[in-house]
Amino acid sequence: MEENFNIVLVEPEIPQNTGNIARLCACAGCNLYIAGKPGFLMTDKYMKRSGLDYWDKLNLIKIDTLDELIDNNKKSNFYFLTTKSEKRYTDIKFKKSDFLVFGPETRGLNKELLKKYSENAITIPMKDDTRSLNLSNSVAIVTYEAIRQNGLL
Repeated sequence: MEENFNIVLVEPEIPQNTGNIARLCACAGCNLYIAGKPGFLMTDKYMKRSGLDYWDKLNLIKIDTLDELIDNNKKSNFYFLTTKSEKRYTDIKFKKSDFLVFGPETRGLNKELLKKYSENAITIPMKDDTRSLNLSNSVAIVTYEAIRQNGLL
């Protein structure tokens, strides 16, 4: 497998977001990992439609758990996106083999995981009176910052 950025969706819940992210990964040359059980069927028509005709250009990997992925990639950096961190994504120097991990739309990554990897928990800054960005927008923001830093595309 070519060394690329790796986007990880943990138990995604909204098929259209996953389809949009799949399309982004195909266009940006990133691998897309689905960790755990999605809240929809991977054949969902809304997911397929959101991804348009990019599915054959996507390296999609389904894994049972995030822990399994971390255990199998010990030499790589994992960054965990959350609204519960003060460290900005722009403070990170990303490398092509990094994994960018995003949680489910309605609940985000679990507190135990964020506590365990607190040094690698990062956020996208927002106004104080707002709750969160759309998942596919968040993935796009951080992915393209990583690509920009590495002079890719």
